[in-house]
Amino acid sequence: MRFAVRNRVVLFTMALAAVTYLDRVCISILAPKISAELDLSRVQMGYVFSAFAVAYAAFGVPAAWWADRDGARRVLSRVVLWWSVFTMATAVAWNFLSMVVIRFLFGMGEAGAWPSVARVYSRWIPLTERGRIQGIFFACAHLFGGLTPLVVVAIANWLEWRAIFVVFGLIGMVWTAGWYAWFRDEPREHPAVSAQERDHIEATRGLSTSKAQGSWWAVFKTPTVAPLCVQAFANSYGFYFFITWLPTYLAQAHGMKGTELAVFAGLPLMLSFVADLTGGEGSDRLARIVSLRAARRAFGVGGYVLAAAAIFLATQLGSGFAAGLLIAIGGACSMLTLAPAWASAVDVGGRHAGVTAGVMNTVGQVGGILSPIVLAYLVDATNNWNFPLLVLAGIYAVAAIAWLAINPMQRVEGAP
Repeated sequence: MRFAVRNRVVLFTMALAAVTYLDRVCISILAPKISAELDLSRVQMGYVFSAFAVAYAAFGVPAAWWADRDGARRVLSRVVLWWSVFTMATAVAWNFLSMVVIRFLFGMGEAGAWPSVARVYSRWIPLTERGRIQGIFFACAHLFGGLTPLVVVAIANWLEWRAIFVVFGLIGMVWTAGWYAWFRDEPREHPAVSAQERDHIEATRGLSTSKAQGSWWAVFKTPTVAPLCVQAFANSYGFYFFITWLPTYLAQAHGMKGTELAVFAGLPLMLSFVADLTGGEGSDRLARIVSLRAARRAFGVGGYVLAAAAIFLATQLGSGFAAGLLIAIGGACSMLTLAPAWASAVDVGGRHAGVTAGVMNTVGQVGGILSPIVLAYLVDATNNWNFPLLVLAGIYAVAAIAWLAINPMQRVEGAP
């Protein structure tokens, strides 16, 4: 059987997922060297981490609107090129302000990545496959994010931290060239798509055939978007702890170093690889037995309840191994919710899938903005690394409650 073109589209987005997390996560491992060379305090480094999230939040909706208007082929090509340039520009940072500005500009580019991918999936992926595909996408991102600490530790033996950013930026440029040359925004525009595959996608992707799309402002009036945003806040709050302060936490609270530190620093994302696949495929399979709403909710509520419990238990243990393992399990459980949430945003958004996903992602990034800074201030004030984890456990519990109000069957266009 001929390999479906939509599967190749998914492979391209999987490669993009790997690039985004490679560029995001490497700074957490390099933070001690950066702080030492640029003479940055813990709070200053927290602001460096958060500069990315501020831009990511501020430009998420505009970038999503841009993708819905101009298509993901052009928009993804431009934003990946942009952030790759500023990944490399990190190598020339000379003080606190320059690092904050460069990370902010880097975040502007990455803000367009995931909403644009949501737009791709709304055009290329049948409705009944969307949860599984979202799960595969996030699994790839988290797998490479989890492996990044090991990669960085390995190459840091023969490359200084500035050179590592240059190498990672070049990888994004290679992806951009391939994407722009091969991808098309609509299946019917791609020369490799057969008539059979084209008709199947267009008949099953759940988009209205009406020419009238309505105003994208209707996204903000759709009731289920608000709880989607609340759970996204919790997910990003925890995720930014894992990709920023977790290595420092493991080193200072539990004395980890070297390969052990690299393994446990990447473990939450490596375990998330399994959770992403489970949440995506599992919610799709469960939806064939119960309603779509019940299936998505089961993984949303269940994932955050388990995450809250695991993170809380991690604060009660003195063993670094046990605490690190529970933190990784908690992080992975929170990612059980990721594919159902993004699939729900695409389902609800319809022709405004990019903006709907962008709104959810933007509000989520507020959690990413606060997480590194709040931790820095809390640890400075209390000298207790476990206190920020108790806060995270509480936020996960609130997200579990928010999932009870999410209904993926609502539509921005007002369809039932």
